[in-house]
Amino acid sequence: MSALICGSMAFDTIMVFHDQFKNHIMPDKVHMLNVCFLVPNLRREFGGCAGNIAYNLHLLGEEALPMATVGKDFGPYADWMSEKGVSQQYLLTLDDDYTGQAYITTDMDDNQITAFHPGAMGRSELNRVPKDAGIKLGIVSPDGRDGMIQHAQQFVEAGIPFIFDPGQGLPMFDGDELKAFIEQATWVTVNDYEAEMMQEKTGLSPHEIASQVEALIVTKGAQGSLIYSQGKRLDIPAAKASAVVDPTGCGDAYRAGLLYGLMNDLDWDTTGRIASLMGAIKIAHAGTQNHAPSLADIKVQYSEQFGGSF
Repeated sequence: MSALICGSMAFDTIMVFHDQFKNHIMPDKVHMLNVCFLVPNLRREFGGCAGNIAYNLHLLGEEALPMATVGKDFGPYADWMSEKGVSQQYLLTLDDDYTGQAYITTDMDDNQITAFHPGAMGRSELNRVPKDAGIKLGIVSPDGRDGMIQHAQQFVEAGIPFIFDPGQGLPMFDGDELKAFIEQATWVTVNDYEAEMMQEKTGLSPHEIASQVEALIVTKGAQGSLIYSQGKRLDIPAAKASAVVDPTGCGDAYRAGLLYGLMNDLDWDTTGRIASLMGAIKIAHAGTQNHAPSLADIKVQYSEQFGGSF
């Protein structure tokens, strides 16, 4: 079984400022701000929700098919995907655009200043969900606004069940649009902040949202996650991380675990724990695609953390 992962592909340029922003920004001069931060530490990572989810699902041994629009500078990322064995079948290159880019500067207080250039991601509607490619499962993760709307509709037309994962793209949609996504989706997943925003915009409680889908999954970081399904709420414990290094991409790793459980018809208790473990494995590494356990390693860690097997 293969999963089509609709979402963004992006380069993340991460810089560290060895001071505090507040020491260099004068509150009474913000209307004429002109500052420069010396950043001796810099790294460039491969990211984007589709790329991250696909990478983690591939670690779990499943066929992950990211679908995204990328730009003329995508070459190094394409080489990385080839090296790791991740499919590029549904990537569309736009020669007039750059791949999505995030420039993130973090100070010593863990404050961040981020600039994001969507580039090719802003034209994600140019990609279409294939109807006759043997795809059995999908996910609509953060991407261009029009692309997310159209890909959800295309999944419905193709008869492919999918997860709606609005993520940081949630503010782009009003209450009626979110309700439409919920009606179309088979499953919905959000973090706890996004869950509150979704409730505020739609007026729907978690149980009301869950009643329209097969499951609503709400992640809560170190507090674990909640899965609402069939009128019940399951409390999934957080897996213990060997180290807490970088939380970026943990949600994407978790979603790969959800896809794995769905692709293998596992119950929600097991699926939630696999997802939790994938997030814990990721958080122990800098960057979103630099952890590389084998499936056997993942299964050993699952047994050690939760007992039993999958």
